[in-house]
Amino acid sequence: MNLAKAALEYKATTYFATFLLLVVGILSYFSLGQLEDPEFSVKTAAITINYPGASAEQVELEVIDLIETQIQEMVELKHIYSMARPGQALIKVDLKNHYRSHELPQIWDVLRKKITDVEHLLPPGASKPVVGDDFGFVFGFLLGVTADGYSYAQLHDYVKTLRKELNVVANVARVDTWGIQNRQIYIDVAQSQISELGLTPEDIAATLQQQNMVVDAGSVDYQSQRFRVAPTGEFTSATQIGDLVITSVSGRERAAGVRGDELIRIRDIGTVREGYIDPPLQMMRIDGLPAIALPISPAAGTNVVNVGRAIDKRIEELQSTLPVGIELHRISWQSDLVDESISGFMVSLMQAVVIVLVILALSMGVRVAIVIGLTGLIFAILASFIIMSIWGIDLQRVSLGALIIAMGMMVDNAIVVVDGFVVRLKKGMERKQAAIEAASQPSIPLLGATVVAAVAFYPIYASTYDTGEYAGSLFQVVAIALLCSWVLSQTVTPLVCMDFLPDPKEEGNKDPYDTGFYRHFRSLLGALIKYRVVFIVTMLVALGASIYGFKDVTRLFFPDSSRTQLMVDFWELEGTRIQQTSADVELIENELAQYDEVTMVSTFIGSGPPRFYLPVNPESAYSSYAQIIVNIDNLPNVDVVQDKLESWLSEHNPGHITRVRKYAVGAFDDWKLEARFSGPANADPEVLRDLAKQGMAVLEASPYAKNVRSNWRQRSREMVVEYNQERARWAGISRENVARASKRTFDGNAMGLYREKDELIPIVIRSAEEERQRAAIDLTVAQVVPDYSTESLPLSQVIDGTYLEWNDNIIWRWDRRRAISVQADPDDATAPTLLADIKEKFEAIPLPPGYTLQWDGEYDSGKQSQDALIPGFGPAVVIMLLIIVALSNAYRPPLIMILVIPFVMIGITPGLLIMKAGFGFIALLGIMSLAGMMIKNSVVLLDQININITEGMPPYKATIEAAVQRLNPVLNAAATTVLGMVPLLGDVFWFAMAVTIMFGLAFGTLLTMLLVPVLYT
Repeated sequence: MNLAKAALEYKATTYFATFLLLVVGILSYFSLGQLEDPEFSVKTAAITINYPGASAEQVELEVIDLIETQIQEMVELKHIYSMARPGQALIKVDLKNHYRSHELPQIWDVLRKKITDVEHLLPPGASKPVVGDDFGFVFGFLLGVTADGYSYAQLHDYVKTLRKELNVVANVARVDTWGIQNRQIYIDVAQSQISELGLTPEDIAATLQQQNMVVDAGSVDYQSQRFRVAPTGEFTSATQIGDLVITSVSGRERAAGVRGDELIRIRDIGTVREGYIDPPLQMMRIDGLPAIALPISPAAGTNVVNVGRAIDKRIEELQSTLPVGIELHRISWQSDLVDESISGFMVSLMQAVVIVLVILALSMGVRVAIVIGLTGLIFAILASFIIMSIWGIDLQRVSLGALIIAMGMMVDNAIVVVDGFVVRLKKGMERKQAAIEAASQPSIPLLGATVVAAVAFYPIYASTYDTGEYAGSLFQVVAIALLCSWVLSQTVTPLVCMDFLPDPKEEGNKDPYDTGFYRHFRSLLGALIKYRVVFIVTMLVALGASIYGFKDVTRLFFPDSSRTQLMVDFWELEGTRIQQTSADVELIENELAQYDEVTMVSTFIGSGPPRFYLPVNPESAYSSYAQIIVNIDNLPNVDVVQDKLESWLSEHNPGHITRVRKYAVGAFDDWKLEARFSGPANADPEVLRDLAKQGMAVLEASPYAKNVRSNWRQRSREMVVEYNQERARWAGISRENVARASKRTFDGNAMGLYREKDELIPIVIRSAEEERQRAAIDLTVAQVVPDYSTESLPLSQVIDGTYLEWNDNIIWRWDRRRAISVQADPDDATAPTLLADIKEKFEAIPLPPGYTLQWDGEYDSGKQSQDALIPGFGPAVVIMLLIIVALSNAYRPPLIMILVIPFVMIGITPGLLIMKAGFGFIALLGIMSLAGMMIKNSVVLLDQININITEGMPPYKATIEAAVQRLNPVLNAAATTVLGMVPLLGDVFWFAMAVTIMFGLAFGTLLTMLLVPVLYT
């Protein structure tokens, strides 16, 4: 079917369809979802199991090993790694790359079933495993609430109200809290006083537990009514706990708390007060003020910008109802970032459109430029929006960048048709026939070339790694845009050419290629063909030089994000109290407060903040860890603040590991360089630590490394209580009695619950303040009580003493083997530069039998992402070769096209070096697109050669004339593509790709017009 002929025959239908395209395309743009970055699924689940009282080694051997053995049966499993800490196991499960987001829920159900099957085998005291399959859940909005002049309890009350209000905002899926201090009711007692009163711990526990239980008193009938019986007696305030009469469980003579004529109440044995868990698990500050965070997540599939506006409106309403001193702070606001990102890209897109139109106007005339711009660019973009809407592709960094990348190739089809129409008019052909022939004659070669250019991006779409899911829309959008442009070039373009382009001023039958420019080009091409051996050898030498010079190009995986924020990670020595961590990190907060460029400082102490940016994994809970989120006024000042802070930290932060880092995009690694030493199943920790120590020494000696550490951290001390079995048995004291006495001395023992509205607050009995302050040195005098006894004795009577012992309180495993990772950041260099400097020395470390070294971090991510492209290369290459062989029905033209592609390196290497651009995954995609562009131009050129030969030209003249005939369209297409990349030079994400395409295509165009004809002859 001749599309051009049909479009011209049914003009009214074609114009009406174009009008519909215009209207629906605009409407589709506004209906598209908007995101900052493409979504990709985090194929990781985290399993948490508490085992109070167990050492890290006990947790590993009794809990983790059991769970991991069960999970390894899953065929979906890629890696399993775990961290054992005293009293807690954290197991993470990574799935194989090829599973997509819609398959994950079913796999997590299989995981839960596997764990449920072995729950009964867990040791006594271990909690039920909690499977967190929302490890990758992202809160797009992070709101902080501060209180200036208010108590923490008041702040907490306001936060609860705000959370309820924000939960009902339209399209808000979830609102959590971070930094909440859990309330507790403390009863500070002296054990000696309890014994003097003849009470047992069981008496107190039973009294507290029974008093505040919800009891079912049944109902009674009265005439025609039925009444629920509701006994009173529950606590209505914390002070009432002190009035509670203690009920005995150990003797009839002390029933109902009667001892002689005396009633014993809780206040008689201790002081009742309301407080918060001590020590706190998490702490948060914003600009130095106590704060609580409200992470907010929009519902899936909604427009983030619209949700953000709804939240903003509700926050503005709520702020007006809050008292002075309660302030709301937007720490990270996805809708603002998305709006800014989309607006910036749309500006870049419009700039690119204007650049393309100006180039076409200067080279082909204003009317021609308008026709090409409308039919080959504007309409193609609007048609792409329609299909993107149907396909569910959002507007985000990759999809919008893909439109800009495709833009230069989109106009190729229209340029060829319009140029063919103008040339035919100049030769005297009738307008309608010229329009039909200009579109239909090159239609199949243009279609083949278009498919080839689109298929060049297929490997990234077929990639099963995270990078494939992240950048997969690149192929989708490029393919959509190019195919739309081809359809429009065969329908709308010839119609608009026929109706709107004027007749040429020159007389008919004049050769349009008989000008000085084309004559010089003929001479140059003839000379190169004559001295083809010299020319080809020169090109080979230049190719060799460019490949050799590529070693000086900076290597990277993914570039930094354009977020105007910094992260500051802060580690004290392992085992440091959270209060000390809070005090020390406050010095950094005070320093940041003096920087004019900083607009907000948010500090999260005790663990990493909730995941508000998909590529960043939140740090696990450590009392010795804090993270500061620094908001900065503009992007250039991010580097300024980073340099100033790192300089200050080098002088004022001794003994701590502190790293300042930017946010990155794509598949982001927490540590850019990571080397893992693993041993047999239960490898000796001493051997692993010694290997890590040697690796750390190599890194510390490198000028390119900083923030060197191991993930087992430092050993920390624990207080060992030597239980004397014989003496304890004679006294009737069990290990449980000893543990209860020790815990009561400082942390306290939970004895009941106090209900207050929707909260269940633990009631904790612990030693009096003066006893707790001396607990570490006077633990032996703590009173221990046998079960159901009123007599106590000092702990020293049943133990041989106490001492401090260094222990491994963090034990990591990787794929069921103990493993220790050495981690570091590059110092004023890239990760590949650091790796190249230390790799040989690292691998020279002698490994005992059974021990291995594996590289993780950016090296492993980069390798996996590149390896994941390989499966897609096969189908892409087959399709491309099949098309180019079918178009020429010969083997020599496809061979020429393939041989020319590597020569683009002659343009790429100097471009990257001149522009100081790093070569990474995104630049690699640029090279893939260049291959498609080169083949597309070569297809059209070689097709013209075949047409000329078919028309009776000798092969040599057919080659020369084909190059002349294709010169103007190819140069215009190259110029529009190269200069259309200019707006992307200002985007850190696309910068390297833009440089690769601009310099590669600029030189590649010369290759197409010169080297292809030379090789052909």
